[in-house]
Amino acid sequence: MSDTKGSRETSAATPAAEATCEDLLKLGNFLCFSVYSAGHAFTRAYKPILDKLGLTYPQYLVMVALWEADGQTIGGLGSRLGLESNTLTPLVKRLEAMELVSRHRCTEDERQVRVRLSDKGSGLKAMAAGIPLCLGAATGMTHEDARRMQADLDRLREALETAAPRLSEVFEATRAKG
Repeated sequence: MSDTKGSRETSAATPAAEATCEDLLKLGNFLCFSVYSAGHAFTRAYKPILDKLGLTYPQYLVMVALWEADGQTIGGLGSRLGLESNTLTPLVKRLEAMELVSRHRCTEDERQVRVRLSDKGSGLKAMAAGIPLCLGAATGMTHEDARRMQADLDRLREALETAAPRLSEVFEATRAKG
């Protein structure tokens, strides 16, 4: 829908121009808080299951990424998981100390470190196979609803990543108007 001047488009995600500061700053109106708190709920739900495997949630994600494609570089894993190398490297070192993975410098480029599953790490995959079904059931959603929500969240993440570099300018322009 267009505003009265027709100069810009608004959507359901854009706060109405007539919204008050009190309306805009209610935690219950923040999509970001709903996503944030749902993420924490997922982590809490995973914890007792992952404790049985001796993994934290971030370690589990690294293992899942390696089960999908073994032998990835730290940079490749970081891109796949959305983690910086300074966050990922300690995770991988802990997995290595647990004898689930090994790290090797790439012969073609010694600046890169490749991560490979050990036999023990590969064997853990069979033990973890039921986790997605268990958590899926815990959501109370149908498979189709969960896939739709996942696609919506993927689009949301992509839109935010695209918008992030210019949000400071948008914020400053909004402050200047009001």
